[in-house]
Amino acid sequence: MPETIRRSDRAPENRYGNRPTMKDVAARAGVGLKTVSRVVNGEPGVTPETERRVQEAIDALGFRRNDSARVLRKGRTASIGLVLEDLADPFYGPLSRAVEEVARAHGALLINGSSAEDPDREQELALALCARRVDGLVIIPAGDDHRYLEPELKAGVATVFVDRPAGKIDADCVLADNHGGARDGVAHLIAHGHRRIGFIGDMPRIHTAAERLRGYRAAMEDAGIPVEDSWMSLGVTDPERVRRAAEEMLTGPSPVTAIFTGNNRVTVTVIRVLAEQTRPVALVGFDDIELADLLQPGVTVVAQDAASLGRTAAERLFRQLDGTLVTPERIELPTRLITRGSGELAPRG
Repeated sequence: MPETIRRSDRAPENRYGNRPTMKDVAARAGVGLKTVSRVVNGEPGVTPETERRVQEAIDALGFRRNDSARVLRKGRTASIGLVLEDLADPFYGPLSRAVEEVARAHGALLINGSSAEDPDREQELALALCARRVDGLVIIPAGDDHRYLEPELKAGVATVFVDRPAGKIDADCVLADNHGGARDGVAHLIAHGHRRIGFIGDMPRIHTAAERLRGYRAAMEDAGIPVEDSWMSLGVTDPERVRRAAEEMLTGPSPVTAIFTGNNRVTVTVIRVLAEQTRPVALVGFDDIELADLLQPGVTVVAQDAASLGRTAAERLFRQLDGTLVTPERIELPTRLITRGSGELAPRG
């Protein structure tokens, strides 16, 4: 499936201009730099009326205090912030490395942190990085409302969302074809004779989980197969929850003969459950996993290129910074079905 790019319908505007400085605030408020510094740092010696004028200038310009004084010096090293969902997830390793390689090629440092799938923590981390005057942000979003970043975008912070789109703002995003990949994976199971196919995925509010569920439904609908509610389970990827969902699908009144798993963490738990079964059950997982080719049978997966996601996002970020990109775009990268044996098992029972 070819890479697709969808351009925003909104008129182009330069959202990545120079960031306002204390000198700009001072000029707008009609005061000296020292006065602005006192207001910004909460120091005494400023009259209420002057403080009000300075604060109005700060709000109008979108000025943010620089928490890292060294970045104000001429010849400073640029820095890029990366907000991940979970540093422990192996999927984000190659993605992070690719962002770092692109940043290094542009002479920039990379600072990263984890939101732990918490929207409040994501916002806190992103704004903390902005306060430290990073030049740009690459964000794997946990939340679905990113209007908190609007002042930063207007102030010149280049921003690209990766793996999941931004919510309620117009911004660059680089995604995998989650819908198409899931549809291909389920269609592969159908082509091998399966009709009772289960889907176990992540929380439905997450973009990738919702898109993969949509792909599952589309493949079943294409084949004219009605989907029973008991064949679908979305929720946290905690092993206990996933195990319970898989066991219910395998032992219910209409047991499945195949399972499509929505991400690598779900796949690992389901592999353990299937190893305990007396009958073979086919499996296709979204995301590749380590040692998948060494298991018996090998695990068939829909693989997305995490490194390509990270590299594409970082390259777009630096194109924003050098002024060659203006209009936000949505880029979808293709996935790849890797057949190893588990997805080719014939249905039994």
